[in-house]
Amino acid sequence: MKLAKGSKSFILASLIPGIVFLILGVFLLDNAIASVSIFTSVSLLILTLFFLMFFRDPERKTGPGFIACADGKIRDIYNLKDKDIGECVCISTFMNVNNVHVNRMPYDGKIISLTHIFGLHLPAFKKESEKNERTIIIVNSKFGKYKIIQIAGTLARRIVTYIKKGDIVKKGKRIGIIRLGSRVDIYLPKKMVKKICIKTGSRIKAGEDCIAEIND
Repeated sequence: MKLAKGSKSFILASLIPGIVFLILGVFLLDNAIASVSIFTSVSLLILTLFFLMFFRDPERKTGPGFIACADGKIRDIYNLKDKDIGECVCISTFMNVNNVHVNRMPYDGKIISLTHIFGLHLPAFKKESEKNERTIIIVNSKFGKYKIIQIAGTLARRIVTYIKKGDIVKKGKRIGIIRLGSRVDIYLPKKMVKKICIKTGSRIKAGEDCIAEIND
């Protein structure tokens, strides 16, 4: 099983102490202390298994059109006028703890802006989560600019980005991970969108599922 880049510190932080407490529990003569040590070990090793599941990074077959950037459930689809993109459609995806949290490039393009903003850690499904810690990525494609916003949630404490300004990234390539959370918004210019292929409540997979057909 392939693990996501940026996950090693989480896994080792629970695995190594878990092994140490297990060894102590097996070799300690005092039964009371040994029991506590083994209980702690089991708890840490269960946490390690959770991290292994959470940070899995399966291979994906790239789908057609403008594809999903994140695994999860479509939280909202709405129109707005954005200061960077202009008249656009926002597609918001909420990631549950059981989703793969590696985000992928939704369409070919050049990274023209990448900004990390520190903020709050409110639940990602609340409107106020727009004030949360986030990374804003603006991409220039042959059909125009679009925007990706990775938003941290209550448990998410760090957004790890795999790309940098100036990179030319192909559709379906990994662009980053939100460790332990939580939401990704995509802003598509209206002139770029031929048809929205999903609806609120749809469940999607990053890199595979088409979320919009593009005007060519």
